[in-house]
Amino acid sequence: MFKEGFDNQKYIQLQTEKISERIAKFGGKLYLEFGGKLFDDYHASRVLPGFRPDSKLHMLLHLKDMAEIVIVVSAAAIEQNKMRADLGITYDTDALRLIDAFREKGLYVGSVCITQYSGQAAADAFINRLGTLGVKVFKHYHIDGYPTNVKLIVSDDGYGKNEYIETTRQLVVVTAPGPGSGKMAVCLSQLYHDSKRDIKSGYAKFETFPVWNLSLTHPVNIAYEAATVDLSDVNMIDPFHLEAYGTTSVNYNRDVEIFPVLRRLFEGIYGECPYKSPTDMGVNMVGNCIYDDDAVAHAAKMEVIRRYYNCLVRHRKGKCSADEVYKSELIMNRAKVTVDYRSVVRAALDKAASSGGPSAAIELPDGRVVTGRTSDLLGSSAAALLNALKTLAGIDDSTHLIAPSVIEPICALKTGSLGSSNPRLHADEILIALAICAASDSNAKAAYECIPQLAGCEVHTSVIVSSVDSDTFRRLGMNLTQEPVYETKKLFHK
Repeated sequence: MFKEGFDNQKYIQLQTEKISERIAKFGGKLYLEFGGKLFDDYHASRVLPGFRPDSKLHMLLHLKDMAEIVIVVSAAAIEQNKMRADLGITYDTDALRLIDAFREKGLYVGSVCITQYSGQAAADAFINRLGTLGVKVFKHYHIDGYPTNVKLIVSDDGYGKNEYIETTRQLVVVTAPGPGSGKMAVCLSQLYHDSKRDIKSGYAKFETFPVWNLSLTHPVNIAYEAATVDLSDVNMIDPFHLEAYGTTSVNYNRDVEIFPVLRRLFEGIYGECPYKSPTDMGVNMVGNCIYDDDAVAHAAKMEVIRRYYNCLVRHRKGKCSADEVYKSELIMNRAKVTVDYRSVVRAALDKAASSGGPSAAIELPDGRVVTGRTSDLLGSSAAALLNALKTLAGIDDSTHLIAPSVIEPICALKTGSLGSSNPRLHADEILIALAICAASDSNAKAAYECIPQLAGCEVHTSVIVSSVDSDTFRRLGMNLTQEPVYETKKLFHK
């Protein structure tokens, strides 16, 4: 059952105040590293029920007159065609989407920075494409011994060989399509170059996770490790903060590793470092906005399970290593949850066992669980969606929202003129058919009007569903997990 536990309005207010304070502290120019998704942080909205995916964007709009955005994309990620799992698009494509999205909101995007550049062909192609679109591009290079060889990094042969990103505004927001892009390195490189130009500048970090004032074993922080298992990020107690203040705070390995570099860099610029710990660098107010810890902990545990299933499916598709699966299993153990904690899992598997075929289960906002099975006319995803909408609209299960006489010609069209081998309707097709029927049938109209209530619902399927169905669930805002098995033994699956 969905229950909020996070005060979104308080979060926007506190974050705006904290960032404004940090700008004033440095006086000149502030490079603000934005971790997570600035525009559509769905991970945060799942583990912090009440958090809105665009909360950080609304906060930034309060500062838009003094802000410009630099989008960072790793050349390695471009070369590997790294995908945003929540949107199903590559990082370079998402960079273009982000530029459009920020501009539509009235935010100024100054440039794109390609990090870890070493002449990759795919990166060169993207750089050329940005050039034709009129977007400024800067390149940052691999540095041997990074991040431990401080002497080399903070020199003309380290940060000094990076191209200097030309910025014009007081607040420079450095963001990226995903983690591991090199945002912090870009900020530190800019500080080094600014010092050479006698430009006074500072750095701050806006990472949503891990949450520094929640415990190391809090489900929200464990869920962050589950989300970044491919990066091998590990939450840890900030040793610098503990030494400086005698209090514990949670950070993660990459920030702890890079802190000596940042401290050395600041000492070179100002003679001393304004921060005593990685935690000091942050402006994260998430922990101060949780008002129902039980609700948040439950949501985070659900996310750990979703990430585990996602890892299993990716491994089944050959898109991740067995090592990632083992790490996900260990994270599940640390969170003290099993897949049965997710009620739709057992419901989908039981339905599959009783029906003898692929099945799906959907948990509605009030906690009720409905199921659907594959039939001659409908796939299990389509059937479960129809049953969920019937339940939400209070329509008897025996009522046909879409008559077989309507569905059958569509199935025939698919296998006939369109040449599909699967006659069954997918999730998107059944929703389109429902929309058409809603024009003349009161029950179909009542069910159709309940579609917005599907957002946030949990879904589990007994087999790996088609990309069409998974994308439909995503666009509806539903949280899908799948058993890591295919419906057939074919080698090729769409």
